Amino acid sequence: MAPRSVPLPLLAMAAALFIAAPPANAQAPLLQCVPYARQVSGIQIYGDAHSWWQQAEGKYARGQRPAVGAVMAFKPYRSMQLGHVATVAKVIDKRRVLLDHANWSPIDGRKGQIERNVLAEDVSSANDWSEVRVWYAPIGGLGTTRYPVHGFIYPQGRAPSQLQVPPVQLAAAEAKPGKLSREERKAQRQAEKDAKRRLKQIEKQRREYAKYLKKQEKARKATAQATSAPVPRLPVDPIGDLIASSGS
Repeated sequence: MAPRSVPLPLLAMAAALFIAAPPANAQAPLLQCVPYARQVSGIQIYGDAHSWWQQAEGKYARGQRPAVGAVMAFKPYRSMQLGHVATVAKVIDKRRVLLDHANWSPIDGRKGQIERNVLAEDVSSANDWSEVRVWYAPIGGLGTTRYPVHGFIYPQGRAPSQLQVPPVQLAAAEAKPGKLSREERKAQRQAEKDAKRRLKQIEKQRREYAKYLKKQEKARKATAQATSAPVPRLPVDPIGDLIASSGS
């Protein structure tokens, strides 16, 4: 009996699926910071991260004040010659924010990964966010590196005053605690709870990573001891005896 013929459209579809399907062990492609920041913020700027600040001039509002939805534009620094961009996910207080960004920390040994709600701290003397420290997963903390920052680029059509400002900041800058409304006090308490919860998570991650490093160091020492063990010598060295007896 002759085999039934398969319609050409079905064959073409099967071939396309076969070609498009990645191998089972294939890794996800690396994601750069620029396309991720553009997707999250909606700011339509292209090109390397270090050029965003200049490109935003005349197109988007810029400033030194963090706000949810704004993009923090980093200057080139040391090995980070292309700069970096990250989107502000939450403002904790006047010195701390949470960022969403990509291609910063290596996750599971791989760069190009997405990190959400990671801590960044303003360490500038003028509190103008010109220098920051950023959470880095391999060390489980902010580290000591102070990264220079241009400032913040705000989404089009939304001035900085229209972006979200944390109730804690409002209370400290504009009103006395006793004169806050009920809704403001409730929002302030919630913001403080969220910040404390996030800091607890960060501390937990730091402890877990410290344990991981300790295990890695223990394994490294065990491997080093195993490979450096002295080679046992034979009680009798016939070749050496022969050379010595021949006088060579």
